[in-house]
Amino acid sequence: MPDRREFIRLGSAAGAGAVAAVSLPACRREEKRRWSDRAYRKAGSSKVAILPADSYEGDLRDVVTVGLRMFPLEIAGRRVVLKPNLVEFDPQGVINTHPALIGATIESLRTLGASEVVVAEGPGHRRDNEYLWRASGLAEMLSDTGTPYVDLNSDAVRPVRLASDFTGIGTLYLPQTILDADLLISMPKLKTHHWVGVTLSMKNLFGIVPGTVYGWPKNLLHWAGIGSSILDINASLEVPRFNLVDGIVGMEGNGPIQGSAKPSGVLVLGADPVAVDATCARLMNIDPSKVAYIREADAFLGNASAERIVQLGASLEAHQKDFRVLDAFENLKFDAMSFESRTAAG
Repeated sequence: MPDRREFIRLGSAAGAGAVAAVSLPACRREEKRRWSDRAYRKAGSSKVAILPADSYEGDLRDVVTVGLRMFPLEIAGRRVVLKPNLVEFDPQGVINTHPALIGATIESLRTLGASEVVVAEGPGHRRDNEYLWRASGLAEMLSDTGTPYVDLNSDAVRPVRLASDFTGIGTLYLPQTILDADLLISMPKLKTHHWVGVTLSMKNLFGIVPGTVYGWPKNLLHWAGIGSSILDINASLEVPRFNLVDGIVGMEGNGPIQGSAKPSGVLVLGADPVAVDATCARLMNIDPSKVAYIREADAFLGNASAERIVQLGASLEAHQKDFRVLDAFENLKFDAMSFESRTAAG
């Protein structure tokens, strides 16, 4: 395994390559397909469940268990890694995946026979991970449930050859905890984002990229382009995956950190991250076909079009909320008349 100096050298070289790739003329970047056959995961249709959940105070374990049982997941005897969204200290409970939901998911997975459940995250803003998970309330929940936590920023890593070429990086060093999981569950928060419009299941995987290799806040990925990095990470990670979005209280406006609370009262679940993120975007009154990385992912990673998504659980229209976005992203929204007619129908 390369030592730390080798990581830095490789990261610097990759960063230089990434900047060069981003600066290429558009015509050159579009000359060839930017993903390999290994990255192609688009099925004929994808199931997504929307489950009402009004509060973090109720018995969320039962809600999560009902949701997980809607899908053909292999959980019994498996080592499951939960990857929540842990960004900053947040006493209001708006920024991060809520500890109560993480705890409920741990209990649900154990009920369903998981042999081991691990919570793992690599926050991009705070280098002091221990402070963050203590201040956020996550540490208390982990202690109460007897669940181990792995800091992905400093975990052992292995090289993964990228299956797509949106960043020009070629290879990423990713944490062994993630690569060795029998099942990886992405647990993002339902939020807007001030650079790419929305941050959901696919964007949540930014947190698996180790800061000790690529810097804070994942500098290499920002230089290469956030949307491009989202696509390359999701195209190249071959671990069995599932997604569970915390939409009980989301965030609107200047997300992912400085936005405002948006109570939405839902959990969104599914195996296809593109379908889950497209559904979440629609719940936020955002057209997923206008979100660049979701639109690109629809070509090979999963299904974004409503016609290819099999809706389970509650009605999408009944739970749609008009999330406020920054002025630069007003063009992503469904028009007001369309939104009003859909929500009235729901």
